[in-house]
Amino acid sequence: MFRKILIANRGEIAVRVIVACKDLGIRTVAVYSEADRDSLHVRYADEALCIGPPRSKDSYLNIPSVISAAEITDVDAIHPGYGFLAEDAGFADVCRESGIKFIGPDVDTIRLMGDKAAARKRARAAGLPILPGSEEPLTSVEEAQSFAKEIGYPVILKAAGGGGGRGMRVVREPGQLGELFHQARHEAALSFHSSAIYLEKYIEGPRHIEFQILGDQYGKVVALGERECSIQRRHQKLIEEAPSPRIDAETRERMCDKLGAAFTEIGYANAGTAEFLMDDSGALHFIELNARIQVEHPITEAVTGIDLVKSQILLAAGEPLSSIVSGRIEPQGHAIECRINAENPKTFVPSAGRITAMHVPGGPGIRVDTAVYSGWFVPPYYDSLIAKLIAHGRDRTEALSRMQRALSMMVIEGISTSIPFHERVLADEDFVLGNYDTHFLERFAKREAAAGVR
Repeated sequence: MFRKILIANRGEIAVRVIVACKDLGIRTVAVYSEADRDSLHVRYADEALCIGPPRSKDSYLNIPSVISAAEITDVDAIHPGYGFLAEDAGFADVCRESGIKFIGPDVDTIRLMGDKAAARKRARAAGLPILPGSEEPLTSVEEAQSFAKEIGYPVILKAAGGGGGRGMRVVREPGQLGELFHQARHEAALSFHSSAIYLEKYIEGPRHIEFQILGDQYGKVVALGERECSIQRRHQKLIEEAPSPRIDAETRERMCDKLGAAFTEIGYANAGTAEFLMDDSGALHFIELNARIQVEHPITEAVTGIDLVKSQILLAAGEPLSSIVSGRIEPQGHAIECRINAENPKTFVPSAGRITAMHVPGGPGIRVDTAVYSGWFVPPYYDSLIAKLIAHGRDRTEALSRMQRALSMMVIEGISTSIPFHERVLADEDFVLGNYDTHFLERFAKREAAAGVR
């Protein structure tokens, strides 16, 4: 087992990793920017080092600074959390060359999964269902036109090197393809330092379903069930739940078996998330694999009883999967997560500033993951996520009721937060019935505007 782990991240995920390390009796090192000097992850860690100015590129994304901090503090391993360097194959390679264990998949796997076109091709070869489209990155508008004509419009152009909606364009008719092709390539190059794009069939109003996987270093991979992540704004998830209201037990078992076999063949180790789009017929289509822990991992922890961050550490240390998971995993109850962001609940404009008062809710079935507190200044340099509110119940009805109760009791003053937005969504009839897809928030906003909601 590791003696000491450096957490190459900030905010609630850094605190979450420290919690797992404390449970395992492992010492921790926090790194922080000048803007995060008073953050909770700095307080909770056994050691802490400042690695640069506030901007991410000068601190949390500064690989030499992170590695220097690891060497100075003599750590055995680095946990990257999510975001920042979590899926940076170059960083994982530097860790390896420096004799420091990277807690995540190996370099070759990160590199493969980081190329969405290559990952899509490999997933098809491993037997996973994927949407019709190009096998390789597109080389010309003419090639894109050929694929689009073959599979039929609408189609979607996607950046091979990343996600989050960047380098992505929906093409609904042939006359749009040329201009959108060049737009997608340009945006991909700016965002991911690669202009490579690919094309696939576009699904109107899909549901976004993802499956959590765990793999050990001995060729064993298991899928732990799915999460529903369809409540999104501009491809950013805002509310997630597990299990999905749309997945039945038979489909779950079949997909878990397929994923276990497919990622065993690929040789995947550590935690990952296989993401799918579900069409109107209920068919699932693989789109990508995120080679890291996800923001929404707590809802899978709630319904499986498996500590996923602790599992990451154990698997990286060489523990077999059988010591973590035994037998088939069936979801126990239902869990919902709301991402509490520091932003205006109507305009979604980020809200930096000092928190003047804060109270986190409790009671049966409620969990709050956060790194903020009363008196802390929310800096303007990073993602607006400040807390994750998780509710778990015997079924979806109880989980929803507990989440509504927790939202009404959560207090964060001094800044604007997304709490009122979550309260409105969770009261919406379509959401309550589980009738939603990735375009839900567009329809929800129009209904609110028509009703004069401010």
